[in-house]
Amino acid sequence: MSDPTFASKSATFLEWFKTRPGASFHPSIEIQDLRGKGAGRGIVATADIPEDTVLFTIPRTAIISTQTSDLPKRIPQVFETTGLEDADNEADEDGSETSGPPDNWASLILIMIYEYLQGDNSRWKPYLDVLPDQFETLMWWSDHELAELQASSIVPKIGKDEADGMFRAKVLPVIEEHAHVFYPEGSEKLSEDQLMTLAHRMGSTIMAYAFDLENDDEEADPENDDEWVVDKEGILMMGMVPMADILNADAEFNAHVNHGEDSLTVTTLRPIRAGDEILNYYGPLGNGELLRRYGYVTDRHARHDVTEISWDLILSVLKETLILDEETWGKAVNELDLEEIEDAFVIERDSGEPDAHGEIHTEAAFKELPSDLIEQIHTLLKAVRKISPATIPDKAMRDEITLLAVHRALELRLGQYPTSQAYDLDLLSGNKVSGRQQKAVVVRWGEKVLLQEAIDFAQEKLLKVQSKAGQESEPYAKRQRTR
Repeated sequence: MSDPTFASKSATFLEWFKTRPGASFHPSIEIQDLRGKGAGRGIVATADIPEDTVLFTIPRTAIISTQTSDLPKRIPQVFETTGLEDADNEADEDGSETSGPPDNWASLILIMIYEYLQGDNSRWKPYLDVLPDQFETLMWWSDHELAELQASSIVPKIGKDEADGMFRAKVLPVIEEHAHVFYPEGSEKLSEDQLMTLAHRMGSTIMAYAFDLENDDEEADPENDDEWVVDKEGILMMGMVPMADILNADAEFNAHVNHGEDSLTVTTLRPIRAGDEILNYYGPLGNGELLRRYGYVTDRHARHDVTEISWDLILSVLKETLILDEETWGKAVNELDLEEIEDAFVIERDSGEPDAHGEIHTEAAFKELPSDLIEQIHTLLKAVRKISPATIPDKAMRDEITLLAVHRALELRLGQYPTSQAYDLDLLSGNKVSGRQQKAVVVRWGEKVLLQEAIDFAQEKLLKVQSKAGQESEPYAKRQRTR
């Protein structure tokens, strides 16, 4: 809470917002300082609010996008196409693209840098002043802090090197070539290092706060009317939406952003009591992904936790389980079509979906091993049987081997974390960690809990298969021990 102007910036922003033509702001809500809860700003009800109440309206002209900023008009040759083919709206995986117009992601970064450099001349200055200049997202963590995540599957997804590559390929060259546009007359140019830091800041701002803007000309899909539209998942134009991005979010929520032709409105989904925070929805994200994108974790998002298990780990366990000679094993593996092989598989629960009021009434439960993993193992075992029929004489044996391998691989995956569930739970329940370390422990503990659920599930299925096999023939595990 080191910013003494925090409250005055909020007041100035609210005054600016209310003066936008077409904007509205309900008298029973207010922007509050929630830094004591680790949430920055938020919007809180000051009186009871009924269901289906419009809390505020954001005119599309107030949104920062390629359609509203002056930058595309000043350098139209850079924005000749919108790059809508970049479906995930994030940096390219290899960061190596060096030509062509900027995609959605790079376009909005360029615009945000431009508006920031205009200072008081930007018509969004009061809005830019309430956007953060420090972040808790994983992009900004030190190596020491990231080590607290241990073997979390979220670590390889941070993508700092890829982002650096994209900035150097698509952002910095545009600013350098059009410096007279980006820098107001008399202002000092930033160094390359300063520009890279600013690009990361704006990229993180967009990651955490930008919305995908539905196309006004696109007809609604009646089959999907009841489904929640989640930001940053489509191939739509991205924009920074003042006031909507002041809302915090959780897995259970009480408000929704509706996209209209001329404006966006935020409407209550159920009655909200005085003192309750207005909450939006970012989608069914686990705490690891929530931390990567937005910089926080919540208890309610734990139901959506996911982790991954690699095909290499599965292969090593299968090789150990089957006890084949190198020639037979090599022939079987070579039968696989490399273009069809998945490198990793998602382990997740059936976590349920929010209802029309933003509430979830079902318990999250682990109900199924990844079907694509099972199918890929079956494909390999089919190749093994083709070469060595005695190893896998029938479907029952195939199923038992599959579950043996998955169960053992899950145990090994859990063993990749150097601390136990009990150790992490003690840290959390005893309030022995705080800040970024606490968030990291929440993520890694949640993944361990999930992996243990998957192990128990695989064990239960394996016992059933073995019990059935025991009635008909000798189980595979016992046969292997007596070979």
